[in-house]
Amino acid sequence: MKVEAIIPAAGLGLRLKSCLPGRQAGVPKPLVKIAGKPIIAHTLCALSASNRIGRIVIAVHKDHFDKFNEVLKRFPVKKRIDLVLGGATRRDSVENCLKTIESCVDLILIHDAVRPFVSKDLITRLLKEAKTSPAVICGMPLKATIKQVTGVFVEKTLNRDNLWEIQTPQVFRKDVLIKAYKEYTDKTVTDDASLVEKLGVRVSVIYGSYFNIKITTPEDLVFAKAIVKTAYV
Repeated sequence: MKVEAIIPAAGLGLRLKSCLPGRQAGVPKPLVKIAGKPIIAHTLCALSASNRIGRIVIAVHKDHFDKFNEVLKRFPVKKRIDLVLGGATRRDSVENCLKTIESCVDLILIHDAVRPFVSKDLITRLLKEAKTSPAVICGMPLKATIKQVTGVFVEKTLNRDNLWEIQTPQVFRKDVLIKAYKEYTDKTVTDDASLVEKLGVRVSVIYGSYFNIKITTPEDLVFAKAIVKTAYV
């Protein structure tokens, strides 16, 4: 089955940039450096470790094409990488990428630009599950106690036994994902599986990794710098 990957990377990452020093504060979040290497370069390197993935399409903000091209030249990977224009929302960016997917592709893998520690093993397990499931996502069971709060008061404590923190990559059969994007135009969705669920398609879930973090806040950047020094990824 032929696989292509989509990386929405057009966001500005304001929560992180506002807390970064000096020149780092002036670049988009995927280009913030960890151990001297932009986050997106770490991510591309991780995805490229899988020989199942063919082309990778990255949605980029219109003002950052040159910067991303510079990174691709400085940190090349053994994959075909294409940049496309990102949209105002994550959904718009993914939709722009979908327009470029080749007709012979069977599966589409979507991954966050700032999740640099995805493992080859996780990608392999997702694609294996995708042989029999039209939609496969990964995540980890919640470890914390979760409370529903209104204002400053607790409404109730949720049962965490069936609550998972969902990650990427997420893998979809191409026809299913395209149908979901055509039928549902909600621009507030935070993951693609949400749209597929609306079709009534059963979404399979497999274990991801607690190391497979998404770098969103300055605290995440601290964790990422620690992870990159370990032998676990």
